[in-house]
Amino acid sequence: MHRYRFVLFRPLQFLPVLFGISVITFILVRLIPGDPARVLLGARSTPTAIARIRAQYGLDEPIWLQYFYFVQNLGKGEMGKSILYKIDVLKLILTRIEPTLVLVLASVLLSILIAVPMAALAARNSGRLPDHAVRVVSTLGIGFPPFWLALMLIILFSVKLGVLPVSGYGDSFLDKAAHLVLPSLTIALSLSAVLTRSLRAAMTVELQSDLATAARARGMPESIVFWRHVLPNSLVPTINLLAVNIGWLIGGTVVVETVFAIPGMGQLLVRAIFSRDYMVVQGVAMVFACATVLVNFLADIITVTLDPRVRL
Repeated sequence: MHRYRFVLFRPLQFLPVLFGISVITFILVRLIPGDPARVLLGARSTPTAIARIRAQYGLDEPIWLQYFYFVQNLGKGEMGKSILYKIDVLKLILTRIEPTLVLVLASVLLSILIAVPMAALAARNSGRLPDHAVRVVSTLGIGFPPFWLALMLIILFSVKLGVLPVSGYGDSFLDKAAHLVLPSLTIALSLSAVLTRSLRAAMTVELQSDLATAARARGMPESIVFWRHVLPNSLVPTINLLAVNIGWLIGGTVVVETVFAIPGMGQLLVRAIFSRDYMVVQGVAMVFACATVLVNFLADIITVTLDPRVRL
């Protein structure tokens, strides 16, 4: 179990990372042009009303003192109060976290279901037509921006065929599942293109490894060699790549939720930025940062579990 010793001290290494993210987020949010109080009250607001709102939310304090209050609230498990929604930011985020979490999980699962068969087809036919076709498709998938893919899928499946909803989230389980098909597919098509290239390269190397050669020498069928030995060993670099791309995945959910009008954290973040709702932007950014750190931590644990040779 000494291989898992990093689990004890790795969380301590995350504290400076989260501190740096909080500082950068806090500063960047306040560099957004505009006054939250003026946005909230409208163009005809009076200076007295603006001053009262700024005092109410602590916006008239020095920036270093505002950051101190922000960190103090985080220590108490609070994130302040939303200027736009008039409720606690943490409660607001909890009401929006389900659509984003389900969207991310569905996108990752769908991207794996797409990437593994395509990479296997390419690796087992290295240098032949299927391999070239998969490489071309994956290259094209990397080049298409998520918002363009989203619009094309809406036109095809919603407008032309009329088989899937255009936007929204739905109420019942089946309704939610139907509404998440296109958003999940949009993210999965882009993410699976990256995973396919990495997985194909790893599979190609593992097919020529000594372990695969020894398995064939013992009379194992090629399919057993591939799925029992080649695939598990090829997953390690792909899992690390998926963890590295979690930031891109979160950014993709922000765009996709806006295009498909999904009431998740991405849409909440966009609205908060346009309304200069500082507390909400900071809260969502910190939740995304914690999610990214947690996913990388889980990826390290999975990597050590799959490959005993790895030491972290």
